[in-house]
Amino acid sequence: MIKSARNVVLYVGIVGSFAAVIWLLVVLGNQLPLPEGQTSLLGSAWGETLSVTAVTESIGAHFGHQFSHPLSILLLQIIFILALARAFGMVAAKFGQQAVIGEIIAGIFLGPSVLGWFWPDLTAFVFPEASFPALQAISQFGLIFFMFIIGTELDLRQLKNNSRDAVVISHISIVFPFFLGVLLAYGIYETQAPKQVSFLSFALFLGIALSITAFPVLARIIRERGLTESPMGVLAITCAATDDITAWCMLAAIIAIVKAGSIAGALVTVGLAIGYVLLMLYVVRRLLDNWLALYLTHNKDPRIVVSGALLLLLCSAYTAEIIGIHALFGAFTAGVIMSEQTELKEALREKLEDISLLVLLPVFFAYTGLRTQIGLLNSYSLWILCGTITFLAILGKFGGSTLAAKLVGRSWQESLSIGALMNTRGLMELIVLNIGYDLGILSPEIFAMLVIMALATTFMTGPLLGGFKWYFRR
Repeated sequence: MIKSARNVVLYVGIVGSFAAVIWLLVVLGNQLPLPEGQTSLLGSAWGETLSVTAVTESIGAHFGHQFSHPLSILLLQIIFILALARAFGMVAAKFGQQAVIGEIIAGIFLGPSVLGWFWPDLTAFVFPEASFPALQAISQFGLIFFMFIIGTELDLRQLKNNSRDAVVISHISIVFPFFLGVLLAYGIYETQAPKQVSFLSFALFLGIALSITAFPVLARIIRERGLTESPMGVLAITCAATDDITAWCMLAAIIAIVKAGSIAGALVTVGLAIGYVLLMLYVVRRLLDNWLALYLTHNKDPRIVVSGALLLLLCSAYTAEIIGIHALFGAFTAGVIMSEQTELKEALREKLEDISLLVLLPVFFAYTGLRTQIGLLNSYSLWILCGTITFLAILGKFGGSTLAAKLVGRSWQESLSIGALMNTRGLMELIVLNIGYDLGILSPEIFAMLVIMALATTFMTGPLLGGFKWYFRR
């Protein structure tokens, strides 16, 4: 007790003495003349009595400024996005769907299609247009980390072991819907393409939009249904991985063609892209292996290894962006060359996966939803076109994958199941659509239709798999 009381007296004496001296210095300093040309920021001399009105106005101005500060708005947006994404994800899980379905719907809910329609004042307050660049930057970082993780999940050895059937199935499932996309572009180019967009750019992006498969969603569906070790599950994952690699290489070439604006510029960009990929696969990958082998024998601190891998990721993304094939392709390539480094891959996934999937990707979904204006589809002809796009996407991907699987000797149950899995588009489709929208190739109406198509084809995967299993079991 005596020691405790002595500590209190000592604390009060020392802190009180310094506080009194600081207060005295402030009072004396306030009496000094201001520097020439400057006025007091306080607006009134110390000791002057402030009225209630003045205090109220001062408090209101203070909080008004804090509410409108960009950081305050961004934090409020992230709170809205994460809360709604979690709620919609739980609802989607109740219906046996992937949480990503609910998160995509949550993003659309926050945009002009739902919340902006019923409560425009709240949308304008929480999501002012001036804040879109910050949301876009955060979402792009989330996508860079996500594509890097997807690259690390690719098992190149498994691709080699199952390459024959997988290449046939995946490439047929790309060529057929790509053809349907180009055919669709030929029919709607004059009425739906944005002004000053060439037919080549419009057709290529519609083709790739109908050809993409969501490898991460497919892998999670297979894992949840216990099909990871089954022949059908292994083949489906291999097909989706081959599909993703092929589609992203095609997308990189298409972006190069669109950005270059000329055949010569496109050839230069494609040549640089090929050189970059070969450099990453055969030079950087070998240097990475040697560095890891040398480092891990002398030092066990994983933080330095992770920081080196992240630096390589950012350098790869930056190089791809400078070349003109988009930073996401660079992030994906950086993940691919690390896919066989098991320890490093697990450490990176532990560091990046949670923050990417739980925080940054919902921001991307919200940003996509804020750009999706379903209200623009205000006529029967536009909704018929939306249904046509969805039908062609299902026919091309589901039909092409099923037919190809049957041609290589798979049973009808396996073929239909592979077709249903390859038909899922999910997040990968939204990434492609946002790239096309940013480049000005897709109009707001076509963008909204393709978002609806992505939702429909992802939503139907689970019910189709369950239906096929029930039917063939009978």
